[in-house]
Amino acid sequence: MRSLLLFSLLTALPAWTAPPRIQFTQSAAEVAVYDFVEITLRLSEPPSGNPFALAVAGSFAPANSSERTPVEGFCDSDDGSTYRVRFTPSKPGGYNFTIAFPGAEPHHGSFRAIDKQRRGPIRVDPEHPWHFIWEGSGEHYYFNGTTAFWLMGWRDERVIRSSLDRFHRLKVNRVRVLLAGRTNTMYGEPAMNTNEWSVFLSPWPAVKADDFFHPGFDYTRFRVEHWRRFERMLAWARERDMIISVIFDIADGQVHLTPYSEDERRYFRYAVARLAAYSNVTWDLGDDLDTFRDDKWAHETGSWLHGVDPYRHLATTHPVHREHQDRAAAWFGFTSIQEWGRRQHALMLEQRELQRAAGRIIPQTNEEYGYEDHYPLWAPAPPADSADVLRRTAWDIAMAGAYGASGETVRRGVGVWPDTGGGWMNGRGDDTTTMLAGYARLYEFMTRFEWWKTEPRDELVDAGNWCLAETGRVYAVYLPNGGAATVKLAPGRYQAEWFDPLTGEAIPIGQAEDPSWTSPAPPRKGDWALLVRR
Repeated sequence: MRSLLLFSLLTALPAWTAPPRIQFTQSAAEVAVYDFVEITLRLSEPPSGNPFALAVAGSFAPANSSERTPVEGFCDSDDGSTYRVRFTPSKPGGYNFTIAFPGAEPHHGSFRAIDKQRRGPIRVDPEHPWHFIWEGSGEHYYFNGTTAFWLMGWRDERVIRSSLDRFHRLKVNRVRVLLAGRTNTMYGEPAMNTNEWSVFLSPWPAVKADDFFHPGFDYTRFRVEHWRRFERMLAWARERDMIISVIFDIADGQVHLTPYSEDERRYFRYAVARLAAYSNVTWDLGDDLDTFRDDKWAHETGSWLHGVDPYRHLATTHPVHREHQDRAAAWFGFTSIQEWGRRQHALMLEQRELQRAAGRIIPQTNEEYGYEDHYPLWAPAPPADSADVLRRTAWDIAMAGAYGASGETVRRGVGVWPDTGGGWMNGRGDDTTTMLAGYARLYEFMTRFEWWKTEPRDELVDAGNWCLAETGRVYAVYLPNGGAATVKLAPGRYQAEWFDPLTGEAIPIGQAEDPSWTSPAPPRKGDWALLVRR
């Protein structure tokens, strides 16, 4: 299929009356595995017409191998004077490549990939497919996400970088970010368009980019600076091992590409050509997708995207109604549901059973179960979205063997005093925002043991408590209401400890041997976690 793709690209190129004069430059003779080499094409005489309509084809292969990977290039200038082709090697060794441009002689080159122990893309763990693994290092990835839809609305990129740095310190390793999409800010939140930040993202040139209803996008071309800024954000996140969920569109806007249109496919192809070489991306076809696309479109577009992405990054959809999941499809990497109820533990166990019934096990995530201090009429009543309630909800999800993402409060304001916030809308926060610190404690607890080997086993503990267990080795228990817990242990001798979800403190209890062992009472009231290990 890849050879056919390259052939079709080359045969579809328009005829040229004279060979263009092109200077080829290569970013490096050596690159790290899971970093990318970039071939830049500079034309002394840019072509006439739309430069974004020209196809640039790259073909890369390990030295002494016939297994070639076709990679599409992209135009990176308004006038067509600059094109780029990127390729990310997944194995060390020498590589050869060929770059084909319309009307020009093919350019040949080589480079060497060096193993520097970088993490690659996240994948579904083939041995424990409810969970994720880093390609390359083989480490397991504990998905700890948040939402920052209009992160790229900040004009000062220092705010973008500082927001990502703050997330990193709080152990957030996945951020949902819009590539395109706009809104009218009518969320009842103190977040306003200002000279510093805007909810009007423009990947394409626009007649009036700040007009919510009639921006006048030219979908046949791309605004390259928007894409360059997104790449710089990706690069910053990648160095911090943060996965960026690239969301192609959001339902809030009144302007969408026409389904199945040439413009829509051009947008997706351009995104793959520019962004897929970054190892830290996953694809999201759209937020609240079922409000502006149907299941047929999701299946066909997801399958097509899976085919044109040379690296097969994990992809998903994020519908309003959780039944719109393409669970059995090969392209569908994991679920990304939204459900705002407060019976999340039972819900995520149900989602696992639905996935099992589909005949294909993949990770289950709820990436929208409430935003801190955000109370739309259809959401649970206050204080159902306080920082503490959402923290507890995250534990309910995790103890079902699933993952989640929520967003921080916007109440600190954007364009509204004290103007130090933004939260789920744009990622900015200050020291008064504490919700993600609570999530960091959950991350610390789960990564204290091999969580990917455990299964939900609530029958092993008292009613009202949740348990993940690898029977005979580890029992992780969450006690939403505190108190002592009774755990049914396989025969053996274990060590037990309390874990405080508020502080991250681990407090040794001592040995546990009785097949029906009851813990002492925890040191304080409130929720606690218990870890019992052989």
